Amino acid sequence: MGQTFTMASAALGETRRINVYLPPAYADSSGAAGLPVLYMPDGGMGEDFLHVAGLVQVLTGNGTMRPFILVGIENTQRRRDLTGPTTDPEDQKIAPKVGGSAAYRTFLRTELMPLIRQRYRTSAETALVGESLAGLFVVETLLLEPALFDTYVAFDPSIWWNKGQLVGQADNLLRAYTGPAKTLYVALSRDTGQTPESRRLASVLRSASKGRLVWYYQPMPQETHATIYHPAALQAFRLVFKPNPTNK
Repeated sequence: MGQTFTMASAALGETRRINVYLPPAYADSSGAAGLPVLYMPDGGMGEDFLHVAGLVQVLTGNGTMRPFILVGIENTQRRRDLTGPTTDPEDQKIAPKVGGSAAYRTFLRTELMPLIRQRYRTSAETALVGESLAGLFVVETLLLEPALFDTYVAFDPSIWWNKGQLVGQADNLLRAYTGPAKTLYVALSRDTGQTPESRRLASVLRSASKGRLVWYYQPMPQETHATIYHPAALQAFRLVFKPNPTNK
């Protein structure tokens, strides 16, 4: 179910394991234009890689999603890599070290993404998907470094982190962005959909996107935090990665 390799990361000071799923269209298009790339934290074989790769396989096979190369990044210290800085003592209790998201973004930008472009036939289009703390990282990356990806997909993002400070900055950050339009898909389970941070994020998206952000905000009250990833990914991928009419 894909290819696996390891790479040394200067940004993170350790070796990381990477899993890659290549859809059948990759082999079928040998010598042709490359495919877009979907990056996912929590991408180990014992994490979310297998079920997301299976979903990509099914959706591309039945024509409800454009073919994507899926790149899963296996965790070493998840709570370090996927969280930003925090001044909340309760946050700081979850791991010996937190707040490493900037270094993780540097790893993606300067090490992993160039390596993927070198190893595989890729197009310029990129996307990022994650759930929970990885969803927090998705939202944070959109707000702090929107140019890094074209599409951002977050399920039950942990935007309560640092007492919701990221959401508090979202309005100003979105209004300040003047680059090409980006796409954001957020799905929320019944465990998080009614939190103050989630309601505030919905309000910010409605008022501050100014056409620079194509956004979808999907409550999924039938799901819990433990069950949301797969059903939300099914809906999200069909919507934000739907085939172009000319390619059907």
